[in-house]
Amino acid sequence: MDYCLGEDGTATMWTGPPDVDTDGDGLLDAIGLDFDGDGLRDDALADLDGDGLADHAVLDVGADDGRWFTDDGSGTWAIAATVQRAAGAGLHWQGLDGADHVGGPLVDFDADGAADDRLTDVDGDGLADRVIADDGSAGYVDTDGDGQWDVMLVDADGDGSADSAHQV
Repeated sequence: MDYCLGEDGTATMWTGPPDVDTDGDGLLDAIGLDFDGDGLRDDALADLDGDGLADHAVLDVGADDGRWFTDDGSGTWAIAATVQRAAGAGLHWQGLDGADHVGGPLVDFDADGAADDRLTDVDGDGLADRVIADDGSAGYVDTDGDGQWDVMLVDADGDGSADSAHQV
């Protein structure tokens, strides 16, 4: 996983293997660090969308009063994020058949029998906002936050970027 840290206008890129499970699903999805200076390696940078880049910062992983932040687009962890992280808890999401589900971040969205499609809750409201297929070939986005998929993204050439978007 890649992450960038710095202060006073400088920044350093780091790469390391995830070594912390922030969501209790048994999969390592974050790199443990000590951000708050308490001497404990109980903080983390997490990659919850599975793209290999840190997208959430967590202070006091696993604590009832743990705090989650996401990048505001400027490269700072400025936006507080409320993320459901209790073991067994999960995101609410809707299948393509309209059935409601709870789980994740890895689920069997494409009904292929494998829980390998990744849900992401960008705004921290407990509803999945995005789902990406395990092979990255397709994804769905809830653009208006109502819990229903609005746009389907397709990566036809396999380069990791969507080539087309279609209304669902």
